[in-house]
Amino acid sequence: MFRKRGENLHTIYIFLFLNVAFFFLEYQDQAKFASMFSFDRASFLKGEFWRILTYQFAQNGQSWSFLPIYVVLFFTLVVTYMFGAALEEEWGSVNFIMFFLVSTLATAMISSWLGVTLLGSFFVRSTLLFVYASAFPEQTLYLFAVIPIRVRWLAYIAAGMLIYGAAAGSPANVPILGGAIVGYVFYLLHRVPAPAFEAPGENADGPKAPSSDMSAVRNAARFVAVKKAIANQNDADIDRLIAQNEREIVRGVNICPPADYKPEHHDGYCIRCEGFAECSARFLRLNRTKAAEAATHSPLGALGEPPPP
Repeated sequence: MFRKRGENLHTIYIFLFLNVAFFFLEYQDQAKFASMFSFDRASFLKGEFWRILTYQFAQNGQSWSFLPIYVVLFFTLVVTYMFGAALEEEWGSVNFIMFFLVSTLATAMISSWLGVTLLGSFFVRSTLLFVYASAFPEQTLYLFAVIPIRVRWLAYIAAGMLIYGAAAGSPANVPILGGAIVGYVFYLLHRVPAPAFEAPGENADGPKAPSSDMSAVRNAARFVAVKKAIANQNDADIDRLIAQNEREIVRGVNICPPADYKPEHHDGYCIRCEGFAECSARFLRLNRTKAAEAATHSPLGALGEPPPP
């Protein structure tokens, strides 16, 4: 999905913590909070440099005044975790943090140029939503736990409202839209175009990697073969599946801890993961070793014959 992958340090929890911590400050005195942590050019030039980042952790910014602040916090945390955790897992922590900084700083720079004051979690409401919708366009969300909607359509609606607000003369919408565009361009520069992606061990002239859906179908079929080979203790099938999986291992993929993949735990996520081949090969080697040891220590011996007297 992305050109560069990196280690996932789970920095999304830091973002969640900052949102909660700033919420308690904002909840006590919203006016004082706004005077201390909103972004405006005059205060920034006076040396209050923290404002260039802290404005993103306000919950009761523009366009949310009709909702209680704790409700805004709830939706912010849910969206931040759902979208941010998935992107950080795919992208790596360094790129994810850079993505946040690029969008946030671009929004502040445009705001400074226009002389607009910023206060609100605009990164979560716009840039993060747009990039997640591009990375996972078929993801379905349930608004109010009832109404199903594809995330890409939710992004279209949000983008339309943002563009309309900017065209209608809402001054804050212009830097928000500009920051979202800059963040989206950063995402596109790190995205691997589907036609150019090469499967492991293949050159540019070889067959291309299958789509996510095709990989899931293939892995689901292999899942059945793994279970059958283990159940039958068929070493020939196990060796064949190990070799097949090892040829398709994708290097650099983050494997879910603890590394104890079990084929019977099929929840629809594993079969879509790029680490499926690596986890399957490890599971097969582990179970083949156990089967071999059991046969060796059996009273009948490894060949099914009684041990010599």
